[in-house]
Amino acid sequence: MYEKLINKKAKLAVVGLGYVGLPIALEFAKKISVIGFDINKKRIGMMQAGIDPSKEVSKEEFEGRDIMFTDDIEILKQASFFIVAVPTPVDKYNVPDLKPLIGASETVGKVLKKGDYVVYESTTYPGCTEEDCVPVLEKFAGLKGIEDFKIGYSPERINPGDKKNTLKTVVKVVSGCDKESLWNIARVYELVVDAGVHEASSIKVAEATKIVENTQRDLNIALMNELSMIFDHVGINTYEVIEAAATKWNFLKFQPGLVGGHCIGVDPYYLTYKAAALGYESKVITSSRFINDDMAKYVARKIIKHVLKNSNSPKVLIKGVTFKENVSDIRNSKIVDTVKELLAFNIQVDVEDPYAAAEEVHEEYGLHLVDKPADDYDAVVITVPHLPYQQLDDAYFSSITKEHALIADLKGIYRNKIINRKYWSL
Repeated sequence: MYEKLINKKAKLAVVGLGYVGLPIALEFAKKISVIGFDINKKRIGMMQAGIDPSKEVSKEEFEGRDIMFTDDIEILKQASFFIVAVPTPVDKYNVPDLKPLIGASETVGKVLKKGDYVVYESTTYPGCTEEDCVPVLEKFAGLKGIEDFKIGYSPERINPGDKKNTLKTVVKVVSGCDKESLWNIARVYELVVDAGVHEASSIKVAEATKIVENTQRDLNIALMNELSMIFDHVGINTYEVIEAAATKWNFLKFQPGLVGGHCIGVDPYYLTYKAAALGYESKVITSSRFINDDMAKYVARKIIKHVLKNSNSPKVLIKGVTFKENVSDIRNSKIVDTVKELLAFNIQVDVEDPYAAAEEVHEEYGLHLVDKPADDYDAVVITVPHLPYQQLDDAYFSSITKEHALIADLKGIYRNKIINRKYWSL
């Protein structure tokens, strides 16, 4: 398969062209023939025009690539090596939602031929590829896995907004259903990953790798969040404690904050779900999820307590609705939970963000972004250190707030810089 791809006698298809799929497709398109497939016709139209709907890839990176963007399954039939990179969210009960993954497997199954390869990149629990996806491929293809087509798994490591740790510069974990598939899959990914590949011993090990990476971060952030609540009672600043502790060589410098996005706030639920299905009740992971998921309401309670004490008709400004700094990604944005809590107390809330798309925010959360903040807020909540926010000073916050206002700086951007208003951070 590897030889066919590099000699352009076979094509590679990426199914799902979001934050993960599009960068992969464009990188492969430098070396081999690629089909970029997505069911969203509007997104396909934008990519055909050299525009990344996620605003992560520049127009220049579309130029000179051997790639065809399509939503036509007939064109998808031309591919022989399929990479599935669709979302794997959780539902409102935090149960894994495999509908996009199963749907993509049905689509690939309909075009699968003998000798083809299917590699999944979508984050999921150990066993999902072989136990949930392969049977779907077999059903719709009328073929037998391993015997008729090969299967692999390679966990995505895309970090939105990060221009340093990219597909090319981060070691890629790969796995296959047998030695032959592992060799071919590893060689294919080596075409685009300068840092090289790590060959996992099995598909389940590769699946678990991604889950563990983000679960570890979730646990550490949960510890920092719990410490921030304790230190708030003590009356000391968490960030000052972290800076002092970080002078020790083996201290891990995690920070408190709202845990949103697709990875850290979602992946641990896939692991606890699988554990429960096998009869084991996770304790540590579940506890960290509870702490991190509750942080949005904890922030809301702090704001509510302050503004109701100082105003009969309080007004709050939320600065930042994306899940992290300097990106347009609003998936699983936890500040929305804070906003909902404030609204439940009849508090007027304005939301602004220089990176988020107003249309997407309204469609996803029913919130309207304001173009320009007012000048009479009882509290301002800064959620992420967007670059434009880092330039703001005490005079700015004084100009948009009342004298009794609270500046809630969740990431500690303005520590020791706010003089004329009450200051609080996690």
